[in-house]
Order: sequence, then C-alpha cells, then structure tokens
Amino acid sequence: MSKADGMRYAPKGKPNRVVEDGQFVFAAVRLDHGHIYGMCNGLVEAGATLKWVYDPDPAKVEAFLRTYPQAQAAESEEQVFADADIQLVASAAVTSERGPLGVRAMRSGKHYFTDKAPFTTLEQLEDARIANAETGKKYAVYYSERLHVESAVYAGQLIEQGAIGRVVQVLGLGPHRLNAPSRPEWFFEKEKYGGILCDIGSHQVEQFLFFTDNSNASVVNSKVANYANKDYPELEDFGDMTFVGENGATGYFRVDWLTPSGLGTWGDGRTLILGTEGYIELRKYIDIARDRDGDQLYLVNADGEQHIKARGMVGFPYFGQLILDCLNGTENAMTQEHAFKAAELSLLAQKHAVKVE
Repeated sequence: MSKADGMRYAPKGKPNRVVEDGQFVFAAVRLDHGHIYGMCNGLVEAGATLKWVYDPDPAKVEAFLRTYPQAQAAESEEQVFADADIQLVASAAVTSERGPLGVRAMRSGKHYFTDKAPFTTLEQLEDARIANAETGKKYAVYYSERLHVESAVYAGQLIEQGAIGRVVQVLGLGPHRLNAPSRPEWFFEKEKYGGILCDIGSHQVEQFLFFTDNSNASVVNSKVANYANKDYPELEDFGDMTFVGENGATGYFRVDWLTPSGLGTWGDGRTLILGTEGYIELRKYIDIARDRDGDQLYLVNADGEQHIKARGMVGFPYFGQLILDCLNGTENAMTQEHAFKAAELSLLAQKHAVKVE
C-alpha cells in the first residue's frame, strides 16, 4: 500500500463520544490490512479506550503504536483474550483468518469487529453464526464504504426521510487501484483473499440491502475475470453481480482493480440509488476533473436538483452505536443478521460466478 493510497484507511470525523474513558475497552489484534486504522479511529472518536495491540510482526506493531501511543503491545493473542477488561477485539487479519479469529474472540467472551470481507467460505460463516448464538457476542463487520463515508451516511438519512420515495434499484461501482508492488503475497492468493466478489464486493451487497431495506436477496448472476494482471494468475481484477431483493428491488454492482494511475485518488467509487420519487448519486471519493474532495451527493426529486458536499455534515454514527449495542445488548448500529446476510450473498455470488477470462 502506498502512502497516498493508505490515507483512505483512516478517515476521521466529528467527535461523536458516547462513553467516557474506561467505560468501553478494546484491543486491536492482527494488523494485516490498513483498514484497522479506520476501525480504531472510529471507536476512539466515540470514546472507546484502546488498551492492547497484538500482531506477530513487530514492525506492524511499532507503526501502529506511533499512531496510537496509548496502547500497549501484547505478547500474544491469548494475553488479549484473557484480559477481563477487554470488551471488544478489532481485527484486520488476512481475510481467510478473520472468521476463525472471530470465533475464538467470541468464545473468549469478547465482541468482535472485523474488517470486510468477514469470511472466505460459507463454512466459516456457519461457524460464526453458531458462536454468536451460543455466546451472545457480536460479530460486527467494517463495511466501510457505507459506514465510514459521510455522503453514504447522509444518503441513508435522506432515504429514511422519504426524499426519493421507495428505493427500487441500487447501482454500485467500486473501482480500486491495484498498486501491486505494495501488496502482500496473500493478497494474490485466492484461498486467502477469497475472490473479488467475496472481498470488495461485500461492500456493495451490504449497501444494496441497507438502501433498499431488504433482509434478503437472490443472486441472479455473477461474473469474474482477470483482464489485465496475468502475472498474478489467482487475482480477479474484475467482478460484477446482479441480484433481486425479497421486496422486489434490484441491484447491480461492478468492482475492479483497474483504476488508472492518473486518477487523483485510489478509486472513483460511486453509488446510484433510484427511488419512485427521485434519485441520489454518491461520488464518494472524488468528483473527477472538478473537485478532489469526496463525499459529493447529488439529489434530484420533485423539489429540484441539489448538489451537497456532505463532508463534515453527519459524522460516523455507526461506531458509537456499535459501542452502545455491545454495552446494552441492542442492535441499532447494524443487526447481526444483516452483517451475516451481506457476507452470505457475496460468498454465494463468488461461489457461482462465471469466469469470463
């Protein structure tokens, strides 16, 4: 990951404290992806106390402690799990290791907060469902392309207010810059990263379920390809999927690792949300050739056309809600079934995808 690309992984928002120091204590375990910084930023801004960090790579721990000097370096995963003060374990492990780590965390009496994709197999998902049911601990997922993007948060609020009527379709575009030399070896091993629809596609599935208010959907078709990176034969640099929600809303998304070097950010992520009375377009990370700032929201309805710069407007309420859910046994941040269903659909899309090239 280059320094420029890495900036995306630690978004910061307006202070949104819901607890005071020491009321909610968490640890960071396994630092294999830069998303761990965004996850920890969100929790700390909501008032959580970061006590421990653990990773077998001392260099990763050293870098982490430069950002979060309040944390202590643990000697092992077991030391973190044995600490009765720890209420939640946050992790951005190698993708194939996230599910098993989460099960260990829950069975150690901790809530678990993982980077997406939360699983690479349906068997891992089933193990997590069982552990969740038996322990009552949360298996939360950092679907950052909605939860940590203010334009997406604001779009959800507008939809709830009825700004575009009933949502009937969501189009999601999730292009990413590959920057292959900066990636670890596991990133190119399909058994470890799970495939493009399982990985970055999970963001898009979660957004579809949320914006259309669906608790379930069916995969109509899905495709994957490796168009431009034959030196990495296990990499999929393109994927798409079409699905239909149980309430009749439809969705299509495209994800890829084909962002050109000339773009001013890591990817031109967009979401188009069609309602019966209007539509919303999100230009999440850049408004190309016009504005390098992200969080650009376009709204068209009976009241006319609006362009709204959402950055700094609404913050990131998910993290405070997650903390309160862990403390109170509620499900206001995201229901457990929603988090699991988004993972399940992306895994099914990946499993049945047609390989185009």
